[in-house]
Amino acid sequence: MIAEAGHYALVLALGLALIQATVPVLGARLRDPALMNVARSAALAQLLFVGLSFTALVFLHVTSDFSVANVFENSHSMKPLLYKITGVWGNHEGSMLLWVSILALFGGLVAAFGNNLPLSLRAHVLAVQAWVATAFYLFILITSNPFLRLDDPPIEGRDLNPVLQDIGLAVHPPMLYLGYVGFSISFSFAIAALIEGRVDAAWARWVRPWTLVAWIFLTLGIAMGSYWAYYELGWGGWWFWDPVENASLMPWLAGTALLHSAVVMEKRNALKVWTILLSILTFSLSLLGTFLVRSGVLTSVHAFATDPTRGVFILLILCIFIGGSLSLYASRASSLKQGGLFAPISREGALVLNNLFLTTACATVFIGTLYPLALEVLTGDKISVGAPFFNLTFGPLFVPLLLAVPFGPLLAWKRGDLAGAAQRLIAAGVAALIAMALLWSFVHGGSTLAPLAIGLAVFVIAGAGVDLVERIGLFRNPLGIVWRRARGLPRSTWGTAFAHAGVGVALIGIVCETTWNSEYIGTMSAGQSAKLAGYELKLDGLQSRQGPNFRELLAQFTVTEAGRPIGVMNPSKRSFAARGSSTSEAALLTRGVSQLYVSLGEPAADGGIAVRIYHKPMVLLIWFGPLLMAFGGLLSLSDRRLRVGAPKPARQARGLQAAE
Repeated sequence: MIAEAGHYALVLALGLALIQATVPVLGARLRDPALMNVARSAALAQLLFVGLSFTALVFLHVTSDFSVANVFENSHSMKPLLYKITGVWGNHEGSMLLWVSILALFGGLVAAFGNNLPLSLRAHVLAVQAWVATAFYLFILITSNPFLRLDDPPIEGRDLNPVLQDIGLAVHPPMLYLGYVGFSISFSFAIAALIEGRVDAAWARWVRPWTLVAWIFLTLGIAMGSYWAYYELGWGGWWFWDPVENASLMPWLAGTALLHSAVVMEKRNALKVWTILLSILTFSLSLLGTFLVRSGVLTSVHAFATDPTRGVFILLILCIFIGGSLSLYASRASSLKQGGLFAPISREGALVLNNLFLTTACATVFIGTLYPLALEVLTGDKISVGAPFFNLTFGPLFVPLLLAVPFGPLLAWKRGDLAGAAQRLIAAGVAALIAMALLWSFVHGGSTLAPLAIGLAVFVIAGAGVDLVERIGLFRNPLGIVWRRARGLPRSTWGTAFAHAGVGVALIGIVCETTWNSEYIGTMSAGQSAKLAGYELKLDGLQSRQGPNFRELLAQFTVTEAGRPIGVMNPSKRSFAARGSSTSEAALLTRGVSQLYVSLGEPAADGGIAVRIYHKPMVLLIWFGPLLMAFGGLLSLSDRRLRVGAPKPARQARGLQAAE
């Protein structure tokens, strides 16, 4: 009964989405406030019913109702409760239901908190959201129904893919989807603006918080996915340039460009056409990522679907929304009035340069990801585009971008002083030179470019500090005045500094891990030791034990440094009988921001076992950087200007808008 109720709720959500997609548009055409207000009620009701549908699927998984095909294929009665819940989105059907639930959530949030929006704009925004929702409701109901019953219910389920039975899965997909789907609001605002033919600074003020929310969640989702792959897959890497990893990186790059472009539009009423285009492209890249994961064109640990019917359906959705939105953009963009002018050397100019490098980097990832797929479709030839291509194209684009990052906040709007900004950044440059000199003097081995890259990272971090120092007058004013100025600074200023510093922190982690990473790979038996990077790891022994739904071979390593014990590490191999597969559970020992990493391979005939041991210097900075970026985004989001949004129109003005 629960499955039928969940299915029925999903059908009702589709009906409400159809109402939300049509009635408000008709109301805007007829200038009828009552019809336009239908969008708000329909969006909230749609959120309620899709929420009920998602809750029903969670209940079916928790209670192990194996009469439902989705539960049978992806659950097991002995699976821990946490993984029963997270297993809901560890498969194609459940993850798509999560996708539309988040889409409805964002639409409901606009409906609930968008009272200061002009009535017609809110109606069009919610209508566009409903168009997207309608397409995906149809996709789920026609090709991916999560509530299908089995005629002959089995006693036990097939269990979830073992590599997905991890706490990281509880965080990574929802975070990623909140980012992916969150950009739908920016898309809806852009399409609504094109329909109405009215784009101004107030529009940028309205769209910026939603874009920032999506960007924060996508940043956290990518970071969590990277860390999950690092410790769960047992290979010791944190980024593989997997096409599905790239599918999340592309909307992040475009979304970062969109955030900076929206700032220019809000402050100077400029870059209107470009900002609208970025809003469309960012969500289009999110849809593309959905297609890559769900279509079956890729084989990846992230990919779910292999049914070509689903791929064709999603491809049709892509063509309709991406093609339709770009066609509307091409027909309406020329009618949008251009905003204020600015000199090339200005804060606007710096943000334009930022956009240029970010979108070019996004284009290189796009080409490297899709070119092999296109070539295979056209010629049947299979080629692989891997890390060497992306490192040679993506990396060099970020060098000039990072050099320019500290200059942007120090330049004035409209016309800036480049020499003055450079003079204020002398201290940051000196800090970078000192860091490079120390590395060249005391660190040996690795690429000669590594100290330069770390010097660049230090320049970015110190440059973010220089901006704050300049604004609060540190070293020039008494501490009381400095404190008052620091408290009076807009939170968005603090947020910008933290986000920029986060980029530098992540770069230090990336360079250190890839340059000075050391490894030991071999077969070890009980009592044997391995030495690595000043540490000695002794294999004390192996033991077998039974887990909830797996059997585990557990190893114990005693770790010493200069003869002093510092910890015990317990990597394991898990065998899942229901799935007939096994996983390697890596053991991590954290020392500051560096880590020792041990994973097990296959047992040897003589009683030993294959072992991979890595020392990864400064590796945790790779993920501390995105956390710092997300924290900066949260600070900016808490800024009063973004919390308040655009001013609420006066009653008389609202009456005139409704009568227009």
